[in-house]
Amino acid sequence: MVKKRYILALDEGTTSARAVVYDCKSDSIIASVNTPIDLIYRQSGWVEQDARDLWGAQFGALNEVIAKSGVSLDDVNGLGITNQRETVLLWDKKTGIPLGNAIVWQCRRTAEFCNRLKERGLGDYIRKKTGLVIDAYFSASKIKWILDNTEGARERAKRGELCCGTVDSYLIYRLTEGAVHVTDVTNASRTMLMDINTLRWDRELLELFDIPEGILPRIVHSDATVGETTVLNKPIKICGIAGDQQAALFGQNCFDKGSAKNTYGTGCFILMNTGDEVCLSDNSLVSTVAWVVDNKPTYALEGSVFNAGSSVQWLRDSLGLISSSAESEAMARLAVCADKSLGSDGVYVVPAFTGLGAPYWNQAARGIIVGITRNTNKYHIIRATLESMAYSTKDVISLMESDTCCKMRGLCVDGGACKNDFLMQFQADILNAEVVRPSVTESTVLGAVYLSGLASGVFASMEDIAKHRSVDRVFRPQEDIDRQKLYRGWKRAVARSLDWAIGEADS
Repeated sequence: MVKKRYILALDEGTTSARAVVYDCKSDSIIASVNTPIDLIYRQSGWVEQDARDLWGAQFGALNEVIAKSGVSLDDVNGLGITNQRETVLLWDKKTGIPLGNAIVWQCRRTAEFCNRLKERGLGDYIRKKTGLVIDAYFSASKIKWILDNTEGARERAKRGELCCGTVDSYLIYRLTEGAVHVTDVTNASRTMLMDINTLRWDRELLELFDIPEGILPRIVHSDATVGETTVLNKPIKICGIAGDQQAALFGQNCFDKGSAKNTYGTGCFILMNTGDEVCLSDNSLVSTVAWVVDNKPTYALEGSVFNAGSSVQWLRDSLGLISSSAESEAMARLAVCADKSLGSDGVYVVPAFTGLGAPYWNQAARGIIVGITRNTNKYHIIRATLESMAYSTKDVISLMESDTCCKMRGLCVDGGACKNDFLMQFQADILNAEVVRPSVTESTVLGAVYLSGLASGVFASMEDIAKHRSVDRVFRPQEDIDRQKLYRGWKRAVARSLDWAIGEADS
């Protein structure tokens, strides 16, 4: 019987490093520390981070949260890790010193190389092996760029002097002072170097990207125990690892095929559990490993919406229509149609500030507001902006259901905007499905906690984990809403936003 009461979890994100202490007895996070991390923009389209800052911020947050909680390390059962995916770096195998900055998942410096791969007709080949579309978003082309553009790096890599990895791999290396070089299967599935069917590094892909296999970490399962920390006062087992979006899916207890979650952040990240078989999308969605637990792989489909929370920031910072994101809910409820009913009165906002992601994949799309009449006021625009998140989510989920021939079993939600009751109710109405908001909305770090607890014996099984889940509210679809008419209006609005930048260039 496990007697230790607490679990430590690290959540190394794009803009901050977070550490929490989770109390297994009360099923709650009792202490949390968030440390910001800077992004570096050396050239247009380039996004980097100082790898020393990644480690310093995360290690500092870990030590601070231990002190803040007052918990003795003797009572800690394990340490779980979740992280920003696709961001990659190389470092000296002996010293741990990075070879320059980490290249962040947002970086577009390798887009031209990826376009050449597409022109060679390699899209289907890579998709069938990895589940991914060819894009600079994923890690492989970033690794190649570092090897090609860092003096002496390729020669040192061939001599076995370097290590390469995503952020989880680097953190574990530093936590164990170089004793362990691993990555978990969910992070490996985002590199474009792992065969999603065999869950192993693929030699043909390594040859295509000219990457020596010897620099890559060993791939482990999501519930693996990989070693112990050597940088704290007492050794703590490192167990339970997953990329952030997969961790959120696990934290939401989306354990059954057809269960799905949406994280409402700057954009929306929607994942649907597709069971124990890879489901290759016919609609340009990404197939990925959700987790491997108890030696059993589970897969997922993923779709990304570029602008969600960022559109509310636009209302606040650029238009000055609201003074805070939280204010958007109350103001949206003030929107009244010409017939005196509540609603956006035919107004649609398509926030295609940086083009449109899934399912449109149109980089030339631009944001528009349509349906304006003399009755239109700021409340309609605010409401329509919130509604756009729900419409965009339906766009992706409809395709997931088409790809899987499986009806979604309700939508689990997390992220900042899930606290907006108006948005969550409208999401349920448009999907004609239940939307479930958990009591603990920090699903990403909760996923790391659950995986660590599963690996260390705190939780006996995934069924046991589900018993600990607490729901704050279930939003059920209303019957007196013409969801089809509303959604048709959204599709018409989107059609008018597509390729706008191309037309602008031609004029």
